[in-house]
Amino acid sequence: MVQVTELGYFGFGVKDLEAWKNFASKIVGLEVADDGERDRCYLRMDYWHHRIVLHSDPSDDLLYLGFRVAGPAEFHEMQQQLRGAGIEFKVAAEEEAEERRVLELMKLKDPEGNPIEIFHGPQVDFTRPFYPGRRMHGGFKTGVGGAGHCIIREKDPQAACRFYTQLGMRGGVEYKFHAGNRTIAPIFMHCNERDHSVAFGIGGGEHTKRFNHLMIEVDNLDDVGMTHDLVRREKIPVHITLGKHSNDHMYSFYFETPSGWMLEYGWGARPATYQSEYYLEDVYGHRPEAGGFGPPPK
Repeated sequence: MVQVTELGYFGFGVKDLEAWKNFASKIVGLEVADDGERDRCYLRMDYWHHRIVLHSDPSDDLLYLGFRVAGPAEFHEMQQQLRGAGIEFKVAAEEEAEERRVLELMKLKDPEGNPIEIFHGPQVDFTRPFYPGRRMHGGFKTGVGGAGHCIIREKDPQAACRFYTQLGMRGGVEYKFHAGNRTIAPIFMHCNERDHSVAFGIGGGEHTKRFNHLMIEVDNLDDVGMTHDLVRREKIPVHITLGKHSNDHMYSFYFETPSGWMLEYGWGARPATYQSEYYLEDVYGHRPEAGGFGPPPK
């Protein structure tokens, strides 16, 4: 089975592009890149042309997730694999691939309708070293682990699990949270050394957004502390306090983006175990903060 190798990029529709540029650079430390396209800008984390695209769009939500395959042979094998599984897709025109700064691209949707893209050959700009938007002690950890991870909305987690398995990912339940008479058992899927690249099944069906949170990882613990100070100073709502996850051992906290969904800023994750186990709670911390400095995301 051919496998996707990383979650390579994210595309978001954002209502306030200027607010996002300031947030991404001055709070998060990402590099804002403008190629002269009035309806979008790019956020860099490493040598890639971009890892995040911000499109001027009223949705304030996910527009697409981009999963990488190794090369052209795997790109064509993936098409055969998807056909065999009865999953519809469209191979994008050359102009669409160029827009994403990749060599080839296909588009499809997961069972919830979340837009998924599969690509190979990203544009990598070794002549443009990453330049953070503000001072940092280190940089962002990408490499073979990709851009990070996310949690997305899926009404049928088992159907979603079957779909992402057809992309060559593997995983399963990693937590069992007890909430009253209910047990919440989210599913985590990975394709490389990250504990997970995409996860779903946390509930929240009353919310309309596709996207729950994006995790980006830094390679220096002090950048988590410094970012936490910046977030507190700017009175940006913190939704989950500093703590350490049991599954990936990430030390992190969650705060609100200008679009309402959360960004997890973390350090120190361990590699995927590749063997199934589950946890009832995190190692420490990660407590809900009642709305942070404002209401929870909608």
